[in-house]
Amino acid sequence: MASRTHDPAPAPTWTPPSGKPPLAARMMRATWRGLPAKRHDVGWEPGLVVPAADGSPLITDHYFPRDRGDFPTLLVRSPYGRGLPWSPQYGVLFAEQGFHVVLQSCRGTGGSGGEFDLWRNEPADGRATVAWLRRQPWFDGTLGTVGPSYLGYVQWALALDPPPELKAMVVQVGLHDPYALFHARGALRLENALAVGSGMTHQHRGAVPFLKATLRLQRRLRGVTAAQPLRGAYASALGGEVPWLDDVMTHPDPEDGYWRGASLARAAERSTVPTGLITGWHDVLVDQTFEQYERLRGAGCDTALLVGPWTHTSALQQGWPEVFAESLAWLRAHLCADPSGLRPTRVRVHVGGEDAWRDLDDWPPAASGTAWFPTPDGHLTRQAPTDSAPLTSFRYDPADPTPSLGGPLLSRTAGPRDNGTLEARDDVLTFTGLPLTEPVDVVGPVSARLAVSADTGHADLFVRLCDVDTTGRSVNVCDGLGRLGTGERAPSRISVPMSPAAHRFAAGHRLRWQVSGGAHPRYARNPGTGESPVDATVFTPVRITLHADSALILPDGCAPA
Repeated sequence: MASRTHDPAPAPTWTPPSGKPPLAARMMRATWRGLPAKRHDVGWEPGLVVPAADGSPLITDHYFPRDRGDFPTLLVRSPYGRGLPWSPQYGVLFAEQGFHVVLQSCRGTGGSGGEFDLWRNEPADGRATVAWLRRQPWFDGTLGTVGPSYLGYVQWALALDPPPELKAMVVQVGLHDPYALFHARGALRLENALAVGSGMTHQHRGAVPFLKATLRLQRRLRGVTAAQPLRGAYASALGGEVPWLDDVMTHPDPEDGYWRGASLARAAERSTVPTGLITGWHDVLVDQTFEQYERLRGAGCDTALLVGPWTHTSALQQGWPEVFAESLAWLRAHLCADPSGLRPTRVRVHVGGEDAWRDLDDWPPAASGTAWFPTPDGHLTRQAPTDSAPLTSFRYDPADPTPSLGGPLLSRTAGPRDNGTLEARDDVLTFTGLPLTEPVDVVGPVSARLAVSADTGHADLFVRLCDVDTTGRSVNVCDGLGRLGTGERAPSRISVPMSPAAHRFAAGHRLRWQVSGGAHPRYARNPGTGESPVDATVFTPVRITLHADSALILPDGCAPA
């Protein structure tokens, strides 16, 4: 008998729904200036249910161009809800440029089922969402991802085992290592922990609850961060206990099994997915972005880097026209075969002090390090000391901790600030160079090499580079934190990486190096006893001595001969 043949089943058809994007999203879209003209009207399909890896419902909104034809898809997965600002910034703006946008609430947030976990569910749930996409009649098989902060983390989670449809990523002010967000060499990044705890708990519930939670945290921040012990003190400020926050605060060791699998660095180390990276010099995740770039370059992956004059939040506010343009150009180049918007070089950085953009072939620029040395009279010089004798000392009192001021924070106080009040304190050492006779560029990695001792054997060392103008105003450029934790009272040598910089010191300005015992509440105060700062109830003042062979290391060629 002859075999019977069957015609292939007809492809499913899709009739676009008639819904318009939410009114709030359309109103916010109308307020933005400096963005490209829209190419398409936008439709909205809200409340779709996508099964997570364990079957939990992931609530998903679909934005799309109201035109015939195939369009690539962007996947945006968020633990912060699907309303403002994500709906206009990602749903509306990218759909009107010719993309399907799938905006999804992560497990346990924004109405999605299951329980939220800071990192364990994202790889599997991302893959499950792509499996769902393959069944949609409007999905043409070309996929990209885009998003900031934790929305960058979920992109790296998908890139661990990238589906063949994934052709491009844009990670904006993005996270890949939760441990490094909450700890720095064993020191708790206290302000980060509280801000992330508040955001993860309240932002997906809507703009009004999130605003109330933010204001409550601001009002109670001083009391929470001064509590003895810290453990559990945050509950009054965050509206209750947050179990995962307790866990991250009480596991300061990166080798602890608790953190196993949290870092997604390995995704970048072997990635072949073209990836655009965006950060700001005062972004709380700036160091992580530079690490991502280094790993992608090491893997031979097509990548680009944009670094603007932004904090974590201002990149998506004042910086949004540049961030959106960069993201759109990258996605069009790799999803739509349209490279016309790409810039000619791999790296573009904003140079502080000069207030100008600079294109670079790579990061960091080729350079070695030049040492600047402190002197007993508070100067900063390129003349190396002849010995390692004690230079000067100061007393750090955790009962009156050195405050944090500006820099890469999640709060509204982030960014460059006048450091005058901070530098007037007795527990802050400053070493200042002579007025420059010509402009000096610091472009590249910055670090400190410290020879220090502490009379209790336990101390933190906060170091900062500042630009002092002709009026004496001192403004922070970059900084970092190191730790003495051996209990030894003999002098120790520690290296403290500071965030990279791209800054021009104008003629007449001076370079200044700060050294202090902490920056509270950015970092939880060191109790001086070796006890965990989360559980400490006894605080011991520490005498910290800086030795003469300490040095600030700046990129070679950054100073006049």
